[in-house]
Amino acid sequence: MLSVHYIQKGLLFKKPPTTLVDQHDFIENLLEKLKHSLSLTLFHFYPLAGRLVTQKTQDPPSYAVLVDCNNNSDGARFIYATLDMTISDIISPIDVPPIVHSLFDHHKAVNHDGHTMPLLSIQVTELLDGVFIGCSMNHTIGDGTSYWNFFNTWSEIFFQTQAQGLEYDATVPISRHPIHNRWFPDGCGPLINLPFKHEDEFIDRFESPKLRVRIFHFSAESIAKLKARANSESKSKTSEISSFQSLSAHVWRSVTRARKLPNDEITSCKLAISNRSRLEPPLPHEYFGNAVDVVSTAGFTAGELLEKDLGWAAWKVHVAVANQNDKAVRQKLKEWLKLPVVYQLGVHFDPCTVTMSSSPRFNMYGNEFGMGKAVAVLSGYANKNDGNVTAYQGYEGEGSIDLEICLSPDAVSALESDEEFMEAASVANFLH
Repeated sequence: MLSVHYIQKGLLFKKPPTTLVDQHDFIENLLEKLKHSLSLTLFHFYPLAGRLVTQKTQDPPSYAVLVDCNNNSDGARFIYATLDMTISDIISPIDVPPIVHSLFDHHKAVNHDGHTMPLLSIQVTELLDGVFIGCSMNHTIGDGTSYWNFFNTWSEIFFQTQAQGLEYDATVPISRHPIHNRWFPDGCGPLINLPFKHEDEFIDRFESPKLRVRIFHFSAESIAKLKARANSESKSKTSEISSFQSLSAHVWRSVTRARKLPNDEITSCKLAISNRSRLEPPLPHEYFGNAVDVVSTAGFTAGELLEKDLGWAAWKVHVAVANQNDKAVRQKLKEWLKLPVVYQLGVHFDPCTVTMSSSPRFNMYGNEFGMGKAVAVLSGYANKNDGNVTAYQGYEGEGSIDLEICLSPDAVSALESDEEFMEAASVANFLH
């Protein structure tokens, strides 16, 4: 993960009405409580207060990157900023406006920058009528599961300290304790010797192409219809294809149509997937680190994908996920350890692929910080490319999903006019 961007996700909240509170006092109190609870949270998630260091030796030659929590670290960063805009200015436009990028620290930073930059940076931006809490976390330290475990714990501690008036005491009870013991395959670790002599050999400063970024909403009812259709159309006549697999296949086919790819162009659908439950024995949900992988359907021509029905595509997605078992995970790691590589965004994505990232299972809207339920979940510049799809919890819950889709401007326009896609999707409405 050293050459990809930080994880950048955040929550947009409404301020309390001015008739109820003094706005200046509200912000001052909020900032103090956020910093207080963040310091208590970092007691449990202490690697986030460290820095990366590179260890090199000449004899025998070795190159390893690790987290140093004791030396050369100023801890996590906390920023307060203001923006002369309203919530409506942020969430009313059809496309996610580029100003959202400014709501996060570490813009365009890659994870290797964690040698000199904080591994965690919180930016609290005050809008005219709202507050945005943006979090940038180094992706070498943890994956999406780790990220939201941290965020959920921070919210939980905020609530505990607010409700009970607790002082700077690191013994605030939490429901999920992070597990920092590193898991390695048998006979491996704790340091991985990377086949490099200098960072220039593996760091690439990726720049996103020109994109339109739009959020589409899929209700629980709409997703249930896609799932029923996918399972009924599948030649396997199964009920095994999941809701998210069905939705992923629907997006894959729709985006391929919107891109107007030549019939002989090869396309695939990739999904970010947690290996925690796939290992034997499984890793706990609280495992704090990277247990994420990317699985992919086999490559198919665009003509074949669009000629077949949703059930055919959904089954290919299902098989890719089902095949990611303990044996497959260990085999991938074995191969990587023989020849370690650093992922590059320009290689990981290609303009004919759809990549489903994040997860609607993450508890996003359960983080309230004394302001009630957030009105939207938004992400920064990080790791966006043509074909990247980020999955969020739908605001109303109950199995609904919001998808942030990044495509070329022409492809988004075509997607908006695609009857089959829009029959299942609706415009994400955050103006609650």
